[in-house]
Amino acid sequence: MTITTRTSQPAVGREWRLRRRPQEQVRDGDFEMVDAPVPQPQPGQALVQTLYVSLDPASRIWISEREGYRPPLPLGEILPASALSRVVASASDEWQPGDLVYGPTGWREWACIGRDTKLNRAVMSIPAQIARDTSFPLPSLLGVAGSSGITAMVGLDQVAAAQSGETVVVSAASGAVGMAVGQIARLRGCRAVGITSGADKCRWLVDTLGFDAAIDRNLPDWREQLADATPDGVDVNFENVGGAVMEATLARMNQNGRVALCGLISGYNQGGAMAADYSPILMKRLNVRGFIASDYIKLWPEMQTQLIDWVRDGKLFHQATVVEGFEQIPATFNRLFDGDKLGKLLVRVAA
Repeated sequence: MTITTRTSQPAVGREWRLRRRPQEQVRDGDFEMVDAPVPQPQPGQALVQTLYVSLDPASRIWISEREGYRPPLPLGEILPASALSRVVASASDEWQPGDLVYGPTGWREWACIGRDTKLNRAVMSIPAQIARDTSFPLPSLLGVAGSSGITAMVGLDQVAAAQSGETVVVSAASGAVGMAVGQIARLRGCRAVGITSGADKCRWLVDTLGFDAAIDRNLPDWREQLADATPDGVDVNFENVGGAVMEATLARMNQNGRVALCGLISGYNQGGAMAADYSPILMKRLNVRGFIASDYIKLWPEMQTQLIDWVRDGKLFHQATVVEGFEQIPATFNRLFDGDKLGKLLVRVAA
């Protein structure tokens, strides 16, 4: 076996492992940072160094005992997460040292990737021209030009079939997926209405991202704002929040409207189920469909090519909240749920 390397690597790297299941918000002691030997690539594999770790709301379900689309993470395991990484050593013809990749390598500084497991088949290579383009925002490859943008495209195109001229309402609109949904809806010729929290975020959605309207969920009259912003009703609801927000949007929907159910973030830190009035689903003959973007993984390369082109052409804007330091990952995790972020939430692990 021949291993090509670009730089030397340490013998030991750090990993975050699940120590106990969080009760409501994540607290000190729920995760444990441990040292582990840096793995050596086997034939067909490559060793990567993590540059950025993506923090995503779905992880909160995986570390609970709640039933989800994947089994609960066993105690003692590495936290799952997507990351942007650099190839340092390779025993594969597919990757060379210096290449950039992203995929579900988790909360760790070093990992081996390959095509030998279902998980590793999800690793995607970054086109060389993008990796060398110093003007291209590489963190966007974990956001609007990566899984967040792909999730938005799947929901809008494959699930809801949004059409030009229709009204699309997206909740958690200033988050990683929501900001992509509104921008792509506008590129599709739709009217984009976002629901978020705070006047500053509302202005950002309209003035910077081009949303047609933004609703401040913190204000007591937010339901009236929603009605004013959707005078012709709602054709597509891209739902990320659930609860009262979803209930209010369903009440505004037109007959035969479509709901792309992407997330229910308002309940991820709660133990019980969320209660809401779902009668409009019946009365208005709504099509409600839950989806997971990874179910459409065969479409990802084509979608990512389009997203990258939009970013390079200035048609798709990227925004991230970046926290420095691998040791800051658990403390940063709660910012997914308390509104203390704008756009994609990332932790930078290495330069």
